[in-house]
Order: sequence, then C-alpha cells, then structure tokens
Amino acid sequence: MAQQSAEQTWAWLQQNPGFSELAAAFPVLWAGVRDELAQTFARRDPAELKRLLAKAAQRAQPDARFLAGERDGRAFALFVEQQVRLRLAELALRQYAFSLATGVKSGKVRFNLWNGLLAQRLLFAHDLVRKPVSLRWFRRLWPLIWQKQYLMPLVEKRGIWCFYSRELISALAELLQGRSALEIAAGDGTLSRFLREAGIPLRTSDDYSWEKVVSYPPEVERLGAIEAIQRYQPEVVICSWPPAGNGFERQIFRQRCVQTYIVIGSHSRFITGNWADYETQTAFDWAEVPALSQLIVPPELQAGVWVFTRKAQ
Repeated sequence: MAQQSAEQTWAWLQQNPGFSELAAAFPVLWAGVRDELAQTFARRDPAELKRLLAKAAQRAQPDARFLAGERDGRAFALFVEQQVRLRLAELALRQYAFSLATGVKSGKVRFNLWNGLLAQRLLFAHDLVRKPVSLRWFRRLWPLIWQKQYLMPLVEKRGIWCFYSRELISALAELLQGRSALEIAAGDGTLSRFLREAGIPLRTSDDYSWEKVVSYPPEVERLGAIEAIQRYQPEVVICSWPPAGNGFERQIFRQRCVQTYIVIGSHSRFITGNWADYETQTAFDWAEVPALSQLIVPPELQAGVWVFTRKAQ
C-alpha cells in the first residue's frame, strides 16, 4: 500500500467497516485469510474458534513513531495491512460462529412467529428496546421457545450481550445506594437506564466505538472509560460485558477514587474481561457473587457478576 492509501485505510478502519466491505476492498488479503482459516473451520472446535477470535479482536494502535508523523514508509503500510488482515479474520470468525450457533449457513436468521412473539414479550418493551425481565415469567415461558439458539446471535449484531432481570437491578441498586456511581463501556445505556429507574442517579459513558450498530442516547456521554472515571471520580464503577483482553480495566484498579468495581460478563475468558489483570492486581479483593450471577438471562450465556472491593489501607 502506498502512503496515502495506508493513511486512508487506517482512518477507514476506525469506522468499523463490515465484512463484505473489507473483503471487497481487499480481495487478495481476504483470500489469504480465508485459506489460513480453512482448517480451523473444518475442525469446528469451539474452544479454538474462541481463542482465535479473542486474538483477532485485539485492537492495536500505531506506536510512538507513527503518531509522531513517520507514516511515509513501509513500516506503517505493513502495520495497516496487518490490521486489515486481523479485522477480516475477526469478522469471518464471527460469521462462522454465528452459523454454528444457529445452524443457518445462508439467508437470514429469524424467529418464527411463535418464538418471536414469546421472546419479544419476555425481553423487550418494544422493538429491540430491552426491559427488566420478570424471572417468574421467564422461567415459565423460556422453555416454550425452541429457537433459543437464535436469540443471542441475532441481538449481538445490535450490541446486546445479555438481559437483566428485575431482581438483578434491585440487587445492584442496593449495592450502589448512597454512593457515586458510573457505568463505563455502557453501549446503549440499558443497564444505567434500569438503575436510574430504580432510584440510582449514576452517570453513563462509552467511547462510541460501536457507533455503526448501537444507537447511543444522549444519557450516554462520549467518554473513554478512564477519562470518565478521572472526570467524575466515582466510588463505584460498573461495566457490563467488558471486551476480552481490554486495556482499560488495568487502569481502573489504579484509580484511587474507585472503591468498588462491578463486572457483569461471561465465565469464558475468551469472551469478556481482562482476566490476567484481574488476577495480578493487588489493590482489590474480588470474587464472583453466585446469587447475582443467577439473575442474568438467558442461562445459556453462563454469565456471572464479579465484585472487586478495595482493600483497607
């Protein structure tokens, strides 16, 4: 790639183009990535797919040389090319995982009328606007939905990673009561909205990196996680579905204002959270709270709630 095209490509990647757009723009790179992934697809090993997806999803940034303006050489062009390859691999792996989860290899995946009506009534206020889920009704009606495997692959495209029960919101509200609180990486702000409705006046932030697929309401302030913490100095920080291997959680543990950090995520270390930093940080005691984990739906997610509490000085 020439200097100008490398610059333009890097700027374009920041807009999160879709798989079809990338593959059409870089057919030669896509052919190479496809050949590399062929054996992985043939093995159909979920653990291997998750491992490769976590690796491909890592977002690299130009180093200090490139930031200082040295973008006129082969090094920057190679850096951008590698990022294109990684993005192609990530999106191809996500498409393949989607087809495995749903059993649909072509065409659109959709609920039939019965399953769609039940899912809509259980989980959404209207359209794809989530509501606090009634566990009582969920436990009665969820077994009647036989297309369960379609739900998460369908809604993840809109930045929905889980559903929160009324009981979970009540329990979290008790944890946050009387303390300044901030939700980071909040997506469409659903969790914060539920907590505000429960009487918790927390702030909400996100860096808008999913702007192409998530509709951010005005209540979600456009701020990176650490920038938001440093600006508002919350005692409690909450994050639902932090990206796997992210770089911001390490910094959370270093913010002196934070006394409690609450994580809602997956038990799979390939899907959410920076587990290496969870285990190596020494400022907080932490543990899963099983009673809260059971309040996240659907249960097939195998989700959990972890609470980090700053150690006494």
